[in-house]
Amino acid sequence: MTVTERVLCFECQGESLVGILTAPQAARDTAVIVVVGGPQYRAGSHRQFTLLARRLAAEGWPVLRFDYRGMGDSGGGARDFERVDDDIEAAIGACMAALPGLRQVVLWGLCDGASAALLHVGARPQARVAGLCLLNPWLRSEASLARTHVKHYYLDRLRQPDFWRKLLSGGIALKAWRELTQNLSRMRAEQSAPAAPSAAGDFRGAMAKAWTMYPGAILLALSGDDYTAREFADVAASSAAWRAALQRPGLTRIELPGADHTLSQSTHRLTLEADVLRWLQQRFAPAAQAASPAPEQRP
Repeated sequence: MTVTERVLCFECQGESLVGILTAPQAARDTAVIVVVGGPQYRAGSHRQFTLLARRLAAEGWPVLRFDYRGMGDSGGGARDFERVDDDIEAAIGACMAALPGLRQVVLWGLCDGASAALLHVGARPQARVAGLCLLNPWLRSEASLARTHVKHYYLDRLRQPDFWRKLLSGGIALKAWRELTQNLSRMRAEQSAPAAPSAAGDFRGAMAKAWTMYPGAILLALSGDDYTAREFADVAASSAAWRAALQRPGLTRIELPGADHTLSQSTHRLTLEADVLRWLQQRFAPAAQAASPAPEQRP
């Protein structure tokens, strides 16, 4: 399918934002907006978002990838993922205005871009956002990171004879031992602390609430070789709120064994792109789906 790319400039709170709209000649009525994880701009690491946009557009799905205020070519001061709600809203409005036949959008986010997308639909419930594609969502805290490192790195190192040889000889394993004891201390401090209600500014609680309350479809993708993905899975397994959230209807979950955080290997990137296309087809092109075989479900 013929695909064109053009610069899309739009305003947010008096500042100029810049995006690239990749659109097919015969566009569907659902577009994908890439919510960039920071700090990076609209192309993504190793052009990840550029390649994703072109792949989806070639199958009929328009894609807008844009820079937040203070990032890339956009004006304004830099901001973190908890303060880009207005930027996402402005991008949705610009995409709808640029594509008159557009009916709804899907927000696609990596890392804290996925977190920002969730926070957005939690703050602004609206029919225009019909779905979320979330790759390795960011749920970072000091305690959860310590727990993830202990579970997925240090326990494996303790099983290796080479680690103990280096430790007894005063080698670099001594540093790893100190880091392990520090992480264990953080975990014990968290476990012994009295339970407290979530703070108003706790983005993790806001994400869990948004996940549960959001009525649209969600695609969750987790890389197999990524601490951010493992931390998300560990937090979700240990939290009653997140366990309930992951049981919500309309959730599709896929695993990407061996993939790193940004899918730097082309095989992993192409696999996820194919998964996203199947999910879009299944959720947002029901007439076309009915005329074709059901998409293969991956574990």
